[in-house]
Amino acid sequence: MATSMGFNTFDAFEDANDAKAGNQADKVHVRVQQRNGRKCITTVAGLADDLDIKRICKAFKKNFSCNGALQKDEETGGDVIQLSGDQRTNVMEFLVEQEICHKEEVVLHGF
Repeated sequence: MATSMGFNTFDAFEDANDAKAGNQADKVHVRVQQRNGRKCITTVAGLADDLDIKRICKAFKKNFSCNGALQKDEETGGDVIQLSGDQRTNVMEFLVEQEICHKEEVVLHGF
């Protein structure tokens, strides 16, 4: 039983430590957090300060047919958008289509 079973170890945060990703401060991070059971929350952090984040949250809620809220991040002091459900791909497509940020600036985290 001392031998290794050969399990594949998967690091979900491996892409967050990439040196080639550049400065992480100018990235928009889209994460999904598991709540209980099948429920999950999508968080969008790192949007520019000069954007109207409340208006973007309202557009997310209307286009994705989900609930959402603005929260203050204690660590960075910036605003974080919380959306109900797994909206990662929808958020990325919306941000690129509306030219809020480039595809290279959006980092998807989670499962």
